Amino acid sequence: MRGRLTGMQAFRSLRLVVMGTGPFAVPMFEALRKSPHQIAAVVTRPDRAAPGRRPPKNPMREAAVAAQVPVLDPERVNDDASVAALEELAPDLLVVCDYGQILSPRVLAIPPLGAINLHGSLLPRHRGAAPVQWAILAGDPITGVSVIHMTPALDAGAVIVARAAPIYPGDTAVDLERLLADLGADATLEAIERLQAAATLRAAGEPLVIGTPQDAAQATRAPRLTKADGLVNWSLPAKRIERMRRALEPWPRVTAFLQREGGEPLRIVLEDVAVAPDRAVAGAVAPGAIIAAGDDGIVVACGEGTAITIRRLVPEGRRSMSAAEFLRGHPILPGMRFG
Repeated sequence: MRGRLTGMQAFRSLRLVVMGTGPFAVPMFEALRKSPHQIAAVVTRPDRAAPGRRPPKNPMREAAVAAQVPVLDPERVNDDASVAALEELAPDLLVVCDYGQILSPRVLAIPPLGAINLHGSLLPRHRGAAPVQWAILAGDPITGVSVIHMTPALDAGAVIVARAAPIYPGDTAVDLERLLADLGADATLEAIERLQAAATLRAAGEPLVIGTPQDAAQATRAPRLTKADGLVNWSLPAKRIERMRRALEPWPRVTAFLQREGGEPLRIVLEDVAVAPDRAVAGAVAPGAIIAAGDDGIVVACGEGTAITIRRLVPEGRRSMSAAEFLRGHPILPGMRFG
């Protein structure tokens, strides 16, 4: 029996199948493992690697193996063989987070309670694969987590539980994802409890209805990031570029190219930047132009009359270094700029 109660009602232990891949799902998995519920299996994405390289880490696979929970990794979760394997597991509920494949109506219909999904935003804002990153990029002061009762549409199900959290000025995507993953673990347990309560109250033969429907008119998109998203457009205001630096850690990171007289542009990763104090950028200074360079950093003109200070960077093929270290080997000459 469940240790937590809703009113006077205690709920039976459920048989769960957890579906996830990335690190965001791990705290949720550990919370479920410590609950009275039984995890019949973990479903994760198959390992893929470029020729000559190791496959990327799969935190959920590692957590499941360490806990001695069976792992399934179908190439296509919606094909006949995968559906049959899920039916064989006979789950009461699918619990999904950071999985990477869209579930078909066939899969969603396997468990009597359907499926829930833990998502890293306050839906309907930031539907998609990268909600944490896009919340920082957008300059949102608040984000959170949502646990939805899943439908075939992407991140569109009714919200069962939502919990908010502030985004602090220095937060990176790594910081915020860690906070939201921990917040989501308990939110998932609460959502399961509410789901069980709704199931006990529905009339025989009636569909299970739970949660608050999303307002599709308020939805925003948070698509998967690409390397191109990390390339600096210097016509953007400095605040936007500073948010890029925080949002795109640890991947794809923010990249700029230092134009050098008579040489190839030097690719640089911007590792630490700050919005420069308010200053009047000279009227003819174009975005990307270097305004100043010294021990405090490299000051670069941005859009809307703003500027940003590069304090730490990684030149292509080199280690991380301060701007002062970089300048000792790469003096800034008149006319040099970032493009």
